[in-house]
Amino acid sequence: MTTDAHARMMVTRGVKTRPFQHPNLSQQGPTFVIIMEHSKPKIPRPITLATVPHMRGLPMTQDPKLNSHSKLNCILACIAAQKAGADEALMLDVHGFVNTTNACNFFIVKKGQVWTSTGDYCMNGITRQKVIDLCRANDIPVFERNFSLVDTYSAEEAFLTGTFGAQTPVSTIDGRVIGTGELGPVTARLRALYKDLVAAS
Repeated sequence: MTTDAHARMMVTRGVKTRPFQHPNLSQQGPTFVIIMEHSKPKIPRPITLATVPHMRGLPMTQDPKLNSHSKLNCILACIAAQKAGADEALMLDVHGFVNTTNACNFFIVKKGQVWTSTGDYCMNGITRQKVIDLCRANDIPVFERNFSLVDTYSAEEAFLTGTFGAQTPVSTIDGRVIGTGELGPVTARLRALYKDLVAAS
């Protein structure tokens, strides 16, 4: 596999002597699992989001910055969004601010400025950081800040970032059309800059 390969690596605490949680039962060292697949990213279509009651929680319960196997709250959020007729769930943080989706990082564009959450309650993905870096390197104002659903509904553009989605435009949130409902000019510019960055690496 030399092209269009996707690798997913997972690490567990290893084989246990008995099927319980106590760490002393993991006596054989960690288990590494690497799943390789041929997968070529597609240019994503605009997707729909629905706000759900499931939150990205506090670090003393489960640190939302960790990319762990424990994704029950995100799975429940995704199920709730699908029941609402949306593609993904828009999740809030414990203070009620817009945070992330169940699977990707979330951005909006307001008056030419790019906004994303503070990053305190979401996994700070590589693609998220690359988009922030691209904004700063290309004189696109970018802010990691708290913002509300009202701010989101009035955004000119919204998009998601992820390994395969790159910059996926959002057409509607809770049934409200965002901008034109299509790929916006700032998102399109960031997508082109990101494509150039990947090609150069």
